[in-house]
Amino acid sequence: MLKGLYAASSAMLANMERQKVLSHNVANVDTPGFKQLLVSLNEFLETPAYSGNSLSGLGSLDYLGALGLGVETGDEITDFSVGGISTTGEALDLAIDGAGFFMIETPQGTRYTRDGRLAVDVDGNLVNLSGQYILDANENRIQLDSSDFVVQPDGQVLVDGVEAGTIGLAAFEDPEAELERQAPGVFMAEGGATSDEVGTILQGALEGSNADPAQLMTQMVTVARAYEAAQRLVQVQDELLGRSIQTLGRL
Repeated sequence: MLKGLYAASSAMLANMERQKVLSHNVANVDTPGFKQLLVSLNEFLETPAYSGNSLSGLGSLDYLGALGLGVETGDEITDFSVGGISTTGEALDLAIDGAGFFMIETPQGTRYTRDGRLAVDVDGNLVNLSGQYILDANENRIQLDSSDFVVQPDGQVLVDGVEAGTIGLAAFEDPEAELERQAPGVFMAEGGATSDEVGTILQGALEGSNADPAQLMTQMVTVARAYEAAQRLVQVQDELLGRSIQTLGRL
């Protein structure tokens, strides 16, 4: 009976974690360059199951296999599939057509993002909306004399037809294994870029989130119902356990 209680309670905890991940994805469906999180369910614990009369000592016990005691969530996985690219017509909006990432300067070092919403700060530096510097291929800041500029597909930035720098892109052979999420849409890599397939830059466009709102809503409803079912099972197991204790008390 306790095994059923373990299984039901573990299902409640696992679905709470799934709902948290789904809520995070829903909150970022409109965040450019956002990559949704995925989470799997794994076996929690197993216990051996036998048949036979182990109390009387008669006969032998036959091993039937392993009995699961519930589930638990696995590690969060980032889905690096490309989101839809939409045209904005804004010169400070950039999208990457391919597998690359923009490089940004942070106090913790170089980080990587697909969010191409840019701005020019008071010192003429090209930055993202968080004020972090956009870097060139040599991880240097890009300084412009004007916010009116043209970005070529290879990342070259032209101001009045004169080259002012080149936006650097980084790519990874296995982003799921090489990149670690630091914040929504921002990643770090211990060893730096590992691929030359960086893609091209599209000016006046943004890559949207790769999270599908309709799919997320369906998943949230499914998880909520699974949680409610596990909750009812916990209540049933608790009632049965209480009755068993009362019955044994009368013997």
